[in-house]
Amino acid sequence: MISCCGLDCSKCEGYLATQADDNEMRASVAKEWSERYKADIKAEHINCDGCCSDGRKFFYCSDMCELRKCCLEKELVNCAACNMYACDKLEAFFQLAPGTRAALDALRQ
Repeated sequence: MISCCGLDCSKCEGYLATQADDNEMRASVAKEWSERYKADIKAEHINCDGCCSDGRKFFYCSDMCELRKCCLEKELVNCAACNMYACDKLEAFFQLAPGTRAALDALRQ
């Protein structure tokens, strides 16, 4: 359940709300993410089966995430498999989510 960028989807609040099909949890996640990311996120946006799944994805992950787009273009499972690891975009992401470096480094070994 490691995403393209190294986040663990199985620990993501959006993923957990989707898997539980819990609308109250979706509403709570939407409120928290709206405040955290200063975006208009609604409960109905919280539907995700994981970044690398064939199922539903949170709109940011499916439509806007540059790291995921790059992995898809290069036909990579995640950034750990890239011969340009760790690129500038990924290094910038590591600053926002430091645990992702450890997850991707572990996959590279």
